[in-house]
Amino acid sequence: MITSRDSELDELISLNYGADDYITKPFNLQILLAKIATILRRTTVGSSNQNKIDCGDFILNISKSLIEKEDKKIELTKNELKILHELVQKRGEIVSRDAIMEYLWDSESFIDDNTLTVNVTRLRNKLAELGLKELLETKRGQGYMLK
Repeated sequence: MITSRDSELDELISLNYGADDYITKPFNLQILLAKIATILRRTTVGSSNQNKIDCGDFILNISKSLIEKEDKKIELTKNELKILHELVQKRGEIVSRDAIMEYLWDSESFIDDNTLTVNVTRLRNKLAELGLKELLETKRGQGYMLK
């Protein structure tokens, strides 16, 4: 994200909504190009098949940040991908909201509990587009579970 806004709150909000980086104007063009090259290297290393997880109901394509089912592909934000990846790794287990928040942001400080709710709601809507509406279950007072 390139912006003229330079407050720490704006940067935090942008990163929480999935921005890979936050660059304020004015910026050094060489540094910007180096950051872009780094992201491209990180996203194109290795075969994309190595970064696909067959979850039975769908395929989670980590390298492309997609959920795939049959011919449909839906793009995920960075946070949606991380939430779904964590739930896939612990499929059938309840994962607490605190554990997910810690995994996403490495800290619970400065993170509104509602931010996680918004990300999970968006993820749930994307799963519903693939006909997987009931896959992500909320366990009231405990967290979330992928069936």
